[in-house]
Amino acid sequence: MSLSERLGVGPGDLVALRLPPGPGWLEAVTDLWAAGAAILPLDVRSAPAEVRAILALADPRVIVTAEGTEIRDTGGSIDERVGLVMPTSGTSGTPKLAEISREAVSAAVHSSTRALGASMNDPWVACLTPAHVGGMLVLLRAALLGAPVLVHEAFEPERLAAEAASADRTLFVSVVPTMVHRLVSSGAALPGVTLLVGGGGLDRPAREALERSGARVVTTYGLTETCGGVAYDGSPFPETDVRFASGGLIELRGPTLMSGYRRDPQATVEAFTIDGWLRTGDVGALDEDGRLGVWGRSDDLIRTGAEKVWPQEVERALAGHPKVADVAVAGSADPEWGQHVTAYVVPERPDDPPSLAELQAHLEGRLARFKFPRELVGCTRIPRTASGKVRRGELR
Repeated sequence: MSLSERLGVGPGDLVALRLPPGPGWLEAVTDLWAAGAAILPLDVRSAPAEVRAILALADPRVIVTAEGTEIRDTGGSIDERVGLVMPTSGTSGTPKLAEISREAVSAAVHSSTRALGASMNDPWVACLTPAHVGGMLVLLRAALLGAPVLVHEAFEPERLAAEAASADRTLFVSVVPTMVHRLVSSGAALPGVTLLVGGGGLDRPAREALERSGARVVTTYGLTETCGGVAYDGSPFPETDVRFASGGLIELRGPTLMSGYRRDPQATVEAFTIDGWLRTGDVGALDEDGRLGVWGRSDDLIRTGAEKVWPQEVERALAGHPKVADVAVAGSADPEWGQHVTAYVVPERPDDPPSLAELQAHLEGRLARFKFPRELVGCTRIPRTASGKVRRGELR
């Protein structure tokens, strides 16, 4: 008996899944999708208080964990058209639940497949948490396309290299920048692998290193609210329209957009313009070839004196320093300039961290001097979302 039959769920039912990483996710997601139930993935790494907050807001009918199943008679219903309910806190830490229709999920998967020039039979490796929309979409390729999906319990560059060596077709993998760093550091050979990199910018040295390993690299731009990436290497999907509001704020329209936030009508109204475009909160522009460049979140902008600095640009440049394992950049209060640039650095070797002078020297010729960090804070980790985006509010 399948999971959906055992639970007695179908269209109009919301099922929360909190399972350890592994093939169990693929089996559960494929079955629930076929049954027409809506799926709410929960990150097994989340703290109990975080899970309770999401469940209170979502009000699922069923909760499935490694310890057992809870069927809730008081669980709320959900629109039968909804296929996914994806937790998203952005970089603020305040949870919201994006309701994404089955039609939008299908549009996202098929648009991605066409943009990549992939076939339905090309294999995928699932190594991102399904609580991130990029990880969930890999699993759903099995349900929607019948694509073979190899589920890894953890991200291991050596295992990915072994999969690549034994594959007889192009292998597709969704990763975030922290995984890219591990791949580059490992020196793994990746012939025939297409890496979809989301969740943040990719610095040129890292991209070149991956390409030397034999990999094809595709950077993606999208949000949970757009059901994942809707622009690959700056090229929006043909079905996705892009426009810009005042200050270069990016707005999107297309078939992959969420229906709204579950049980949060005010947040839903604020997320969309009066004529139905999604407000992304990101700032960018189209270049002369129609490619979308994303500069960063509007509230991340650092204003130092009369100049403006986008943290992501500085992060990408600093990530290429050999002593930097991970890095984040934010503005700090400055009595003279209003703000100055601060770099938060996880050193490659704790016994040999980079100095501020070394980082500044690394940026010479790469960035204007007003973008250089004026303060360096050493740390053991960078707080990030499941998609790899920096939680700048937690840096201090």
